[in-house]
Amino acid sequence: MGRTLALFAIGLVFGCGIGFVVAAGSGITFGDHDHGNVGQHKGTDHDAMHASQVEMSEANGPSVKIMLMPDPMTGFNLHMMTRNFNFAPQAASTAHVPGKGHAHVYINGVKLGRYYSPWVHLDALPQGDVKVRVTLNANDHRVYAVSGTPVDAAARLTNP
Repeated sequence: MGRTLALFAIGLVFGCGIGFVVAAGSGITFGDHDHGNVGQHKGTDHDAMHASQVEMSEANGPSVKIMLMPDPMTGFNLHMMTRNFNFAPQAASTAHVPGKGHAHVYINGVKLGRYYSPWVHLDALPQGDVKVRVTLNANDHRVYAVSGTPVDAAARLTNP
């Protein structure tokens, strides 16, 4: 059972990586959401939703700090430490509930994806100086903000 699970995990990692390379080679970008056709929502309320923020008070607003650690095998592990915020995968793309949602992770300004857990493994990063940025987002994908400032955190790493 343990060997089967390990082989499944390895297959999943390589399969996803190959799928990403094929998609990127086909001109599909991942900078918007997880939509197959990134331009399909341009000029709609979808754009307005992403341009807006969920304003929270300083007393009740969420915050995030991040820590990056080299993984012993490959890549880096990203730890998102939040306050006044709970990851809510079961509520993705539903109505806003204060303090609930997900994180968006950006690598050198390009959205890697949305995440529903405080730990993320970052593999296949570009070589050299890499900026990792995390935003906290509501269930409805709007960015949380406190005093007009988006709730985010950023760090730099050097990838050999």
